[in-house]
Amino acid sequence: MRFAVLMRKQNIDNPWISYRWVPQEVLPDFGQFHSQDFESNKIIGQFLGRDADGESWLFTGYELNLFLDEAEGYYLNVSATTPCWFVMWRLEEDYGRYLDEQSIAIANSEPTFAVPHRIVLSYNEAARLLDGGESVDSVPMSSEHASWLQEYVNEHYHPEPKKRHRPASFKGAQRPAEE
Repeated sequence: MRFAVLMRKQNIDNPWISYRWVPQEVLPDFGQFHSQDFESNKIIGQFLGRDADGESWLFTGYELNLFLDEAEGYYLNVSATTPCWFVMWRLEEDYGRYLDEQSIAIANSEPTFAVPHRIVLSYNEAARLLDGGESVDSVPMSSEHASWLQEYVNEHYHPEPKKRHRPASFKGAQRPAEE
């Protein structure tokens, strides 16, 4: 399945920085967002518009694959109060290779630019990315996508049976033999 990420460059009232980057939405991509080669897995960003609160940028080219060994992470996601997408993004200095030709001129005023690199659904995978120093933000998932993920979890997640651990006091003392 292919998806697109809507990133928002939000203006903020702060004496040290004037904006922040936030993933706003993850959308199914059936090829409706661009005329470039839909089959390539290349990330392509395009400028959508500017308003008083900031700018919107759409990035396409994200392939989502679900893996059996991440089923527990998917379960943790769908069992949360608000299931979500996890978007891993980086501030890129060489961002021209990620933007379409018309959008490069708009972005050239910035030394760095936020580019989403991955979307994941597993809490565990998102935690590993965070532990590795990546920027990962969550975006609420639609009920349609949450039910689709729930179906996958119902079919593939089988929790390990809990094992009772005996308290140390019942295992016997570890005493040296008397002489």
